[in-house]
Amino acid sequence: MESRNFLRFLAISLSVSLVLFFTWVHLPYAPQPNTTTDLLYCSTNSPWCTSKNRFQSINKPSTADNILEKPPNPKHHKVHNHESDTPHHPLDPLTISEINRVRTILKSHALFRSSSPFAFHSVVLEEPDKTLVLQWKKGDSLLPRKAAVVARVAGKSHVLTVDITTGEVAVQETGSRSGYPTMTIEDMTSSTWAPLSNADFNRTIIQRGVDLQDLACLPISLGWFGESEENRRLIKVQCYSMEGTANFYMRPIEGLTVLLDMDSKEVVEISDKGRDIPIPKAANTDYRYSAQKINPEMMFVNPISIEQPKGPSFTVEDEHLVKWANWEFHLKPDPRAGVIVSRAKVRDPDSGEMRDVMYKGFTSELFVPYMDPTDAWYFQDVYGCG
Repeated sequence: MESRNFLRFLAISLSVSLVLFFTWVHLPYAPQPNTTTDLLYCSTNSPWCTSKNRFQSINKPSTADNILEKPPNPKHHKVHNHESDTPHHPLDPLTISEINRVRTILKSHALFRSSSPFAFHSVVLEEPDKTLVLQWKKGDSLLPRKAAVVARVAGKSHVLTVDITTGEVAVQETGSRSGYPTMTIEDMTSSTWAPLSNADFNRTIIQRGVDLQDLACLPISLGWFGESEENRRLIKVQCYSMEGTANFYMRPIEGLTVLLDMDSKEVVEISDKGRDIPIPKAANTDYRYSAQKINPEMMFVNPISIEQPKGPSFTVEDEHLVKWANWEFHLKPDPRAGVIVSRAKVRDPDSGEMRDVMYKGFTSELFVPYMDPTDAWYFQDVYGCG
């Protein structure tokens, strides 16, 4: 009897071992970071990611919510080397080598050789004339490549055109026209902290019942806010409470807006007209999975998998020409306009010919203004044309 029980126990043990071995062999493989250097802090990876970390100094990750993995191991995923990109179409954006060429040209220009501080706010392709682009066909020589540059030197804005081939630089006089360059990342960062150097601002925050350690301020909209503010680079800054949640957007300090001079970092005006509006509570606002209190018995939905067994329905040629169904269009990013769709065409189902539909369209044209006339909202909109 004892020998029979031993054989039964041995058979069960071997069966369990085989099952565990088979399961281990067939587990899906995912490359894991080898060292802490394979991890990126949220704040260093993107200064605008929605996390409390971007407002605080971090020496090491505290939880898995505060770190992002690097892109997958190149051994398992093909990585495109953009340094070798070359333009194939007159509307292709500037390549890395072209941008480096523009930088080299401008470094020797008299405007930037002085000791005055300067910053390049925009370096993009200066698109050729529309007529020339429409006449161009694949296989033709590329039209002359030029860069449009917006720079600030010694507190003044300059618009320049750089011929990438010849090295010639044309400086356009901006004169007294209204308008200001887009923000740089330095502008954004300084606008986040600048209000804290103003005693009246700090006093206002404390009176609102918010600890300065829990304060998050963001530059919302760069613009022109009245004739009395002409010739100043001004921005609206709004603030939130981070106490008790990583989702500080859910805890706005309503009615409080700071008008800030980005050049001098001076607080021009503090509009505080929402003292009677309470700050929303932090309870149940944290969007992170680790913060969710999920009852396993309430998990009714099974996992979903969206697949394309034959691959995507679109193709990309020469990096920027997209073909999908009976459509084709040129696609490129732009720091001001967002995504630009150019030369959109559709194949006529009757004639089979490609018909022009749109020469150029900006995703930034798709915006929704809040249409609230109050100080804290009149300048805001979704999808950013404010």
